[in-house]
Parts: sequence; C-alpha cells; structure tokens
Amino acid sequence: MSTSKHQGGDAEPRYRYNPPPNWPAPPPGWTPPADWRPDPAWGPAPNGWPFWVETASGRPTAAIRHPHLPAVQQPPAGTPPMAVAPAGAPPPAAPRTRGAHARHADNEIGIFGARSRAKELAIEVAHLTEENTRLRADLERFGALDAIRLEELKQRLEGETAALRVEQAEERGRADTARKAAASQAAAEIEGLERHLTDLRRTIVVTEDLAALQEAGVYEYTHPLDDSVAYRTALAKLKDEIKAMNRKDGGAVTATTSFTMNGSLPEGRKMVGEFSKLLLRAYNNEADNLVRGMKAYKLATSADRLDKTKDTVEKLGRSMDIGISRRYHRLRRRELSLTADHLNKVAEEKEREREEKARLREERQAQAELEREKNRLDKERRHYENALAALRDKGDLSGADRLREQIHGIEQAMSDVDQRAANVRAGYVYVISNLGSFGEQVIKVGMTRRLDPMDRVRELSDASVPFNFDVHAIHFSDDAVGVEAEMHRRLAEKRVNRVNHRREFFYATPSEVRDLLASVAGDLLQYDETPEAAEYRQSIDPAAAPGGRRSAGRSG
Repeated sequence: MSTSKHQGGDAEPRYRYNPPPNWPAPPPGWTPPADWRPDPAWGPAPNGWPFWVETASGRPTAAIRHPHLPAVQQPPAGTPPMAVAPAGAPPPAAPRTRGAHARHADNEIGIFGARSRAKELAIEVAHLTEENTRLRADLERFGALDAIRLEELKQRLEGETAALRVEQAEERGRADTARKAAASQAAAEIEGLERHLTDLRRTIVVTEDLAALQEAGVYEYTHPLDDSVAYRTALAKLKDEIKAMNRKDGGAVTATTSFTMNGSLPEGRKMVGEFSKLLLRAYNNEADNLVRGMKAYKLATSADRLDKTKDTVEKLGRSMDIGISRRYHRLRRRELSLTADHLNKVAEEKEREREEKARLREERQAQAELEREKNRLDKERRHYENALAALRDKGDLSGADRLREQIHGIEQAMSDVDQRAANVRAGYVYVISNLGSFGEQVIKVGMTRRLDPMDRVRELSDASVPFNFDVHAIHFSDDAVGVEAEMHRRLAEKRVNRVNHRREFFYATPSEVRDLLASVAGDLLQYDETPEAAEYRQSIDPAAAPGGRRSAGRSG
C-alpha cells in the first residue's frame, strides 16, 4: 500500500494490503488501484483470509474501500479488523527481493523520532516477507495450489455425486414402487382369474362317456341289497318321500318370508312362492333327466351335475333367499345312487341268467347226446343179439363167441353212458387258446359234459372270433366241475375280466397252465404247448397258405 498522508501529511495509514500466500507478493507499501482486478490464474484466496491488516502506527483511519476487495470497517477498540476476501480476489505483481524491501523500509521509516523502532519493525517485516516467499515457493513446488484446486473440484464432484446418488435412489424408489404396484396388480389379476376359473369349474360337469368309463373301475354298491326287487322296493319308497316334499309346505324349497312387492308383504310372499315353484320345477326336471339317463358308470358325474343345478338355483334365487333344502337334495342324490345300484344289479342278474341259460343249454345238449348214444348202443346191441341167435341156429359156436364179446362191450358202453348221465359233475376240462385273437399270453380254461368235447370247442370258434381256438389239453374227470373250480381259483390273480368271473380267460402261457393242470388233475396223457393257429399264421404269411405265393418283398 502506498504511503499516504492524512490531515497535514504526518499520519501513517493504520492498515496495509495483505496478499494471500498463493498469490504473488506485491512491492512493500503497494495498494491495489481502484481499477485493479486479481488474475484468475492465481486461484481463490483461502476462506476467511484477511486482505487488510493493522500497521504498527495503530492510529485510526478511515475504512479502506476497493471495488474488488472487501472493505475494512472500523472495528471496536482493541480488535484488529479482518476482511474476508471474495472468491477469486488475487493480488498483483511479483515480489521484490529482501534487499529491496529493506531499503524501501529504511527510506520510509525514520521520521518523527521513532526511527529505531520503525527500523526494527521494518527488519522484522522483511524477515517475514522473505519467509513468506520461501514458504510460498515450497507450496508451489509441492503442488499446494493444485491440491487446493483438486480439493475444490473434489468437493464439487462429491456434491454432484451426492446429488446424483439421491436422484438415483429416488429413481430406484420410484421404480421399486412401480414394480411393486405392477406386481400387486398382476397378483390381483391372477387371483381374480383363478376365482373366475374356479367358478367356471363349478359350473362345468364332465359328461363324456369315455372319460366316465375310464374312471369307472369296479362298481361298488352304495346300497348293497339282495336283488333288483329289493332295489325297486327301496326306490318306490324313496319316490314317495320325494313326492311328499314337493307338496305345498313340504320343505323341498327354502325362501325368505319378509320379501315385499310394491310395499306389500302379501304380494311379496306370493311372488316368492311362484318363483320358488318355477325354480323347483327346473331342479326336478334336471334330476329326473339324470335318473332316466343313468348308467352305472355315470353316477359320479350325475351327482356332480345335480350339485351344480342346486348351486344355479340358489344363485338365481339369491335376491329372495330361495334355495333347495339340504334334506330334499340328499333324497334326490340318494335316488341317483339307488338307481345306479338297481341298474347294475339288473345287469348282473341278466348276465347270470344268460350264463345259466347257456349252462342249461349245454346240459340239455349233453343229455341229448347221452340219450342218443344210449339209443344207438341199444339198437346196436339188438342187432348183435339177432345175429347171435342166427349163429346159434346154424351151430357156428366160434362166431357166436365173437358176437358175445361185442355185445358185452356194447353193454359196458351203455353202462358208462348211464353213469355219465347220472353224474352231473363228470365231464371234460379243456385248455384252449386263440393266438390270432388274444395273443400268446391269454388262455381259456373251461369244462363241458358233451360226449365229444370238440363240439364245445367248435361252438366257441364261431363267428364271434376271427380265428378258431387251438386245443392244448382235454382231460376227462368224474369231478370235472371241481377240477375246473380249483384251476380258476389258482389263476384268480391272472383273470382278464375281474368283474365277471364267468368269463374264463386268464393271462397265462400254455406251459404255466400245463404244470397247474397236472398238479390238480394228475398225470396228463397229452398236452400241446405250441398252438397250431393255422389260419392266423397263413393270414400273416400268405406264402404259407395252400397255393399261396410269397410276395417279392419277403425273403425265405
């Protein structure tokens, strides 16, 4: 700051200019002119840096003002004034050497009788200035200025990073909120769709016969009665209960009694009664249709359909609390199960009747065959007896002896026929198979009382099967019924038809049945394990047929 005189030119300024350490040092006593501006390359001054410091004179002076540096206001007594430099306010030219500072101090101080004190102060200021210059050089050498700028940049970047993090956090929060809202909406939609699907499933009844048949399995009676007559009696009694509940106030329908129509309770009750009759008629029509179309394997689907009908009636009558009573619904469901049991029992009885008719027909045919055989043998015996009488008359004793032996054989045969006719358990147990119709793993074990068991085999090989049966064994026994029953018992786990035991087919090979029949009936005179199956083998290999010609695409 330049020397100035106040009030007569004998007063020394109280404050001098103090540059920041990172700015160039000005000449001693230099004061920034009014139009002076700091160089931006010097960098900002440290925070709170005092640009004006008190001089040694300590005399009061007016506040120092500068357009680009903060002014020094008059402080309270005993308090040195400080001015905070604005950002970007640096000083001017390069510093002078220590000698220059000292000479300038020597020239400036020494008047008014304080030369010695001023000289000491000047020397101290020179030392401080030199130390300041040295320290500033060290700071520049060690990169202090760059560190300051980096610190400012760091603070600015940290501020921007913090702001960016806050923005990103807010964005993530908004995204999370949006995702949660979308997930919640999707979950609500899925829940709604599942409820809708459940409602739809409640209204759908599987009525396809194939699907019902696949789930049928072995029929189990819900009401195990003795015969179809007992079921018919139980159904008649149940229908009487159903009719009683359909009468007025019978309890088939439940409904509200407080419904009003046009503000009138009687009119409301009348309307509820008429609507109840309409819904009950719809329910009964559906139940009657299910009973009329009932099959034993349709019981589950029919009951399910009746439940859906009840739910539909209650949904339509919800405004009036109209519904089918539980007791009436149980009666109609019991009617379905009784009807199914009755139909199945009738089918079983018809099957038994058919089997019994077939057995009686077999018995009649066997008896007729035995009777015909007995008549034939009796006729043949009479012929031999007449021939024997003629030989006796001629005196041919040797011929007469031969005829007597033949007559004895005929009488023995007639005795066997009478014994067969008297013993209804006697007959033939046969083991047959049909390779072309049922494959290699299926055989049939049966019994016949025919005189010729092959007649029964030929009957089984009628137009109901594509190929003839092959005989593996035919065994005669006085207790053919017992042998057949024991064979069936031992093969029970291998039955093809596990419901109708009168179907005598089993999953077994001829060799397995051979060993089983030998253990039950004793020694077997003949057993053929390999079926001939001539027609079947010729059908799959036309070249093997009589007069057949092998196709060009087949090799020998």
